[in-house]
Amino acid sequence: MPTWGWILIVLAIVAVVALVAGSVIRNRRTDRLRSQFGPEYDRTVDQRGARTKAESELEARRKRREVLDIRPLDPAVRQRYVSSWQATQAHFVDDPNDAVGQADRLVLEVMRERGYPVEDFEQRAADVSVDHPYVVDDYRKAHQISLANDRGDAGTEDLRQAMVHYRSLFEELLETGGTDRMGEAR
Repeated sequence: MPTWGWILIVLAIVAVVALVAGSVIRNRRTDRLRSQFGPEYDRTVDQRGARTKAESELEARRKRREVLDIRPLDPAVRQRYVSSWQATQAHFVDDPNDAVGQADRLVLEVMRERGYPVEDFEQRAADVSVDHPYVVDDYRKAHQISLANDRGDAGTEDLRQAMVHYRSLFEELLETGGTDRMGEAR
């Protein structure tokens, strides 16, 4: 066989090896992101319409989160927030509209205290999704109900659901040592 034939064979083998290696790397990235982000991975893929775009966004979220100074709450501060949440829940019986607003503000306060940037809702949700991917959807739902409530478009059952959704994120943010949405001990 002429030399150019051997060169073509070697180039073909190198190309196949490169394709296989690229595929393995992409699959590992997908598996890592899917594992880290849980249901948020699928939501982002659906929203972006393409796996590669979604994965790039999730990687960007992860990198952004790495530079944030997210810190645990001091036990006394945590207890103060628990008491505030209990008062907010009790207030729901008398004034559900106001209680949902209080719950939204309380979650925002805890996020700020922990070190999350809180200026923009979408950015907050994206930042929280890195650490709490199993409850960020609850946060989005609660926020939507809160906005509907501000417009006068939320019924009492909607407001009750908002409180349940806010509570799931609130408990995660407090890191009280309960169980996460997957039922695994934290």
